[in-house]
Amino acid sequence: MTSAAPPHPDPADGTVPPPAAHLVHDDAEALALAEELADRFRPGAAGRDARRELPRAELDALSASGLLAVSVPAAYGGAGVRHTTLARVFRTLASADASLAQIPQSHFVYVNVLRARGTEEQRRFFFGEVLAGRRFGNAQSEAGTKHVQDIRTRLLVRDDGSFVLDGVKQYSTGALYAHWIPVLAKGDDEELYVAYVPHDAPGVSVVDDWDGMGQRTTASGTVRLTGVVVPADRVVPHHLTFRGPQLHGAVAQLLHAAIDAGIAAGALEEAAGFVRTTSRPWFESGVERAVDDPLLVQRFGELSLRVRSADALLAEAARAVDRAEADLTDDTAAEASLAVAAAKVVAAEAAVETGSALFEVAGTRAALDSLNLHRHWRDARTHTLHDPARWKVQHLGRWALSRIRPPRHGLL
Repeated sequence: MTSAAPPHPDPADGTVPPPAAHLVHDDAEALALAEELADRFRPGAAGRDARRELPRAELDALSASGLLAVSVPAAYGGAGVRHTTLARVFRTLASADASLAQIPQSHFVYVNVLRARGTEEQRRFFFGEVLAGRRFGNAQSEAGTKHVQDIRTRLLVRDDGSFVLDGVKQYSTGALYAHWIPVLAKGDDEELYVAYVPHDAPGVSVVDDWDGMGQRTTASGTVRLTGVVVPADRVVPHHLTFRGPQLHGAVAQLLHAAIDAGIAAGALEEAAGFVRTTSRPWFESGVERAVDDPLLVQRFGELSLRVRSADALLAEAARAVDRAEADLTDDTAAEASLAVAAAKVVAAEAAVETGSALFEVAGTRAALDSLNLHRHWRDARTHTLHDPARWKVQHLGRWALSRIRPPRHGLL
C-alpha cells in the first residue's frame, strides 16, 4: 500500500475543496436524508466491499447532503439534532453499508470535542468548516503500547507558543478521506490534547494499509506525524473533558451501537430477501416455499427479536444521552453511560449472530463468494472488536449490585 492524499486536490493549496453542502434544518430532514442516502448506497455496497473500492463519491454525497453537520449547534448555524436522531441516522446508514457508516463516526466524536472544550473562536472556525462540508478523520489509536489509553504521540510546546507533533497512529478510520485529522496526543504536562491538523500539513503522511477482513473500505490505516507544526489555536485540552460529568464516551459508543444495530438489521433484511426469492424448502417440511417452512419462520422470529431488542435499547440509550445533555450531573451522565453500554452489548451480539445466521436460514447457495453475503458477518465481527463488551457488562453489574458509577473515559 502507498501513501495517499484525498481526491481531487485544489491546485491552489493542495487541499480538498469541500462539496457544496446543503444546510439541514431539523431532525425530520436529517432522518429523511439518511433514508434517501441509504437507498442510494445500498445497491453498490457488496461490490465496493468485494473489490475494496474506496467510497469517495459516496462520502462526497454524504458531505454534500449536510448530514455531517447535523450535530453543529443551532447557535453556530447547524441543526443541533437530538442524539435520538443521530443514532437513527447511523443505524440507517449502517443497514445499507457498514463501512460507509463507520467512516464518519470519528467525525462526530471530534465535533463533540469542540462542543465540550473548544474556545469560542475554535468553534466558530471549525463548525464553519463542517457546515461547508469538510470532514474530520481521526488519529487516535496506537499499536504496540501497553493498552489503548497508553498514548505515545507527543504534542510539545515551542518557544513561540505553537506546538510540534510527533507519533504514529493506527486504525485511523476516516483519515484518508478527511480534510482535518484530529490527533490525540500527550503534552509536556502528560495530559491529553487533541490537535486538529490539515490532511496536507507538512510532516503528515496517511498510509492506506488497512487490510481488515471486515469494514474493508473504511481505510482505517496508519497516520505518521513527523515534526508537524500546530498553531496554538488548533489545540484543544481534551483532558479537561473528564474532570467532571461528561458524555464524550457515551456519544461515541452510542454511534458504535447504532452501527452494530444497523448491521444486524441489514443482515436480517438481506436474509429474508434471499429466502423469499432464492431458497428452496427442506424436503421434510412438506411445504412448497421456503418462507412457509415452520422452522425457518421460527428462526426468523428469533432473529427479529434480537434486532428489535437492539433497536429498543439503542433508542433508550439515545434518550438517556439527550436527558443527560439537558441536565448534566454525575447521576445523569452515569445513567447515560450505562444505557449506552447495555445497547452496545446487545447490538454487538445481534450483529454477529444475525450475520452468521444468515447462512443458516438462507442455505447452501448463500455461501457463494460471488454474492458476498458474508460481508455482514465480517463487518460485525470486525466492528465489534472495537472495545470489549465484557467490560461494559462489568460496569452494568457493579451498578446493579453496589451502585458504583462507571468511570469517566472515552470508551463508556
